[in-house]
Amino acid sequence: MNPGSPDMTDTLQARLAEALAPIANPRTGASIYQTQQVRDIAATRDGKVRVTLLLAAQDDPTLARQVRQALEKVDGVTDVRVDVKDATEVPATGSPAAPTKSAPTAPGKTRSALPMMEAPQQPPRVAAPTPVAYPRLGRIIAVSSGKGGVGKSTVTTNLAIALAKAGYRVGLLDADIYGPNIPRMMGVDEAPPVQNEKIMPLEAHGVKIISIGFLIERDQPAIWRGPIVMKILTQFLRDVDWGDLDTLLVDMPPGTGDAQLSLVQATHIAGAVIVTTPQEVAVGDALRGAMMFRRVGVPVLGIVENMSYFESPDTGKPLAIFGTGGGRRLADELQVPLLGEVPLHPPVLEGADRGLPIVVSEPDCTAARKLTAVAMEIAKQLGLTRPS
Repeated sequence: MNPGSPDMTDTLQARLAEALAPIANPRTGASIYQTQQVRDIAATRDGKVRVTLLLAAQDDPTLARQVRQALEKVDGVTDVRVDVKDATEVPATGSPAAPTKSAPTAPGKTRSALPMMEAPQQPPRVAAPTPVAYPRLGRIIAVSSGKGGVGKSTVTTNLAIALAKAGYRVGLLDADIYGPNIPRMMGVDEAPPVQNEKIMPLEAHGVKIISIGFLIERDQPAIWRGPIVMKILTQFLRDVDWGDLDTLLVDMPPGTGDAQLSLVQATHIAGAVIVTTPQEVAVGDALRGAMMFRRVGVPVLGIVENMSYFESPDTGKPLAIFGTGGGRRLADELQVPLLGEVPLHPPVLEGADRGLPIVVSEPDCTAARKLTAVAMEIAKQLGLTRPS
């Protein structure tokens, strides 16, 4: 059974919890699972499992063996690692004070250093890192929004494919660590291979792709603080064999949090594209997102108003379902271009669920033509040149 299969009803995470629940600490008689004596339970898509076990001086050390043996019997588990920590050095709730330094790898693959199972407590205060240039990645573009639900990932995938169809060498980095949707939208979902200590990006529709969604189980929550997000994004830039790109699009999570700050601290961003819908509540959040990029020295290339209107199938006239003019007002306030107004078109949503973005499935429809025009305007602004 493939533990990462999307149609699983009995998930690996659930089976791990079921296996651990009956194990009791002989000293207290309590379940080590219910009391969080065993914690930080994480698994990769290929069944590599790591857990942390907290032991006090009075505890029976054979508990570690019991935990390992119980997990090894779980269907879908291929390898188990139990990290034993001193219970007196760990807070009563939360995660171990010191993070581990490596993550298990797929069978037959070289070890990847992605910190998928780390969960540090309070990190030490350190100076902000100096951004590193990655010239082989070309111009790096952050696609961002102030709030979720505005179609940011849909816009990002279609822009990436439109640029690839135009002849540019394009990479797509899914920086939405907490809700990675790019694998489904691009129609790829498997563990990437590792060669010569480098992670090889997957490829779809002419675009090279990396996402944390390729590396963790579908049901595994990413309960990580900022330093771990920073480390993952840095390693996606540094330890993935992107080859030579003309541009790397980064699909940002909503808001102005750790991922946005981590990206601008990790490397030089050529510009940000802000996605909004016409409603004022979305525009207000998008404005805060745009101002965040400006305050850290990243130029805003322009605004994309998604779900701008609905084309009547009978008359072809636009129907303003979500209001009008929000994207234009935001662009005017920021004094940047309104890159495009993309209509609400049901096949756009359906294609995203099926891994067929609209510029692939219906390249001649209005939505696809609008998105392609946005992509070409971005390429023009950044001075991208197609490889000969």
